[in-house]
Amino acid sequence: MQVALKVWRYDAATGDRALREYEIDAPEEATLLDCLDIVKDKVDGTLAYRKSCRMMICGSCGMRMDGAAVLACKVRMYDVAQAGQVPVISAMGNLPIVRDLVVDMDPFWDKFKAMKPYLQPGYDRPEDGREYRITQPRMDAIKKEALCINCGCCVSECNAMESDPEFLGPQALAKGMRFVGDPRDAATVERLEQYSGEHGIWECTRCFFCNERCPKGVDPRDAIAKLGAEAIKNGIDRDMGAKHAKWFVRSSETTGWLRETELVPKTQGIVSSVKQMKFAMNLISHNKAGLAFPPHVAKDVGEARQLHKIVREQDRQGAFGHIQGERALAKLAHGVHDEGRDPYGPGSFPKPYLPEDTE
Repeated sequence: MQVALKVWRYDAATGDRALREYEIDAPEEATLLDCLDIVKDKVDGTLAYRKSCRMMICGSCGMRMDGAAVLACKVRMYDVAQAGQVPVISAMGNLPIVRDLVVDMDPFWDKFKAMKPYLQPGYDRPEDGREYRITQPRMDAIKKEALCINCGCCVSECNAMESDPEFLGPQALAKGMRFVGDPRDAATVERLEQYSGEHGIWECTRCFFCNERCPKGVDPRDAIAKLGAEAIKNGIDRDMGAKHAKWFVRSSETTGWLRETELVPKTQGIVSSVKQMKFAMNLISHNKAGLAFPPHVAKDVGEARQLHKIVREQDRQGAFGHIQGERALAKLAHGVHDEGRDPYGPGSFPKPYLPEDTE
């Protein structure tokens, strides 16, 4: 097949930058990485990019295709070529470019190391000298986070890192959850204290681009949400972001609505609220403050309160609630329902919405 590519060429030493177009013949099963190999071998030997395993395992070949981070060895080019599309290939974002499609990974690895990505044991070895064993269900809690291959695709697309390069980032925090969620680790509170600091958990903008671009299904944003839930569960809630999240939960439980007029004092404190009185008065004058006394209560608020009660009674607070939801969503995504039962319990899931093959 005929394949055309536009590649952003860049040399950090000279600052030269140019968009070059290449046309090659490639086998129909060729990936983007195969096409770059052909360009380098037969057209332009100066093209620089990284690769290693070619099997979506090592994470070396992360780059952008039409502005979105991909693993070059995963992207099949047949449909692209058949459509006559000429994709633009460029280096990943949020990392310094060294040359062409090669980025400097040092900032990436620095944040990775800051997570202390190693087990800090908190268990006693069995007296018989055998290994300390953990059941599979307990390890399944960090199954997704353990899939990370450190390719950097999530970091490339992170809006928070673009605005604040010091933000720990989705990959590092997902790795942090890998150890916070490990039942063998003894440094849970210490880790959560560190991750909840400046440039940590609560700086995430929740854009979900990291989930969208992760090639291995790690879903880093979900891992960050789990860290936030664990931090609040352990009383680590000094950050403004944590207070913001807590008020969302409290407000939904008491009235079924987000009481925005109380959000600022509950999140930023009384002093900050007083400083913003001029802005508040302006909102009130335009009927934008949502003032109501007594506070408006949702019609079916009892259902929201019952949900909160069940979560507390069954001790599904912290990351566990997210993890249980992942299992249910996975079953829905793959059309798997044990013995034909509703995934959330008997009668909880309306029949018309179940996949057809479960009838």
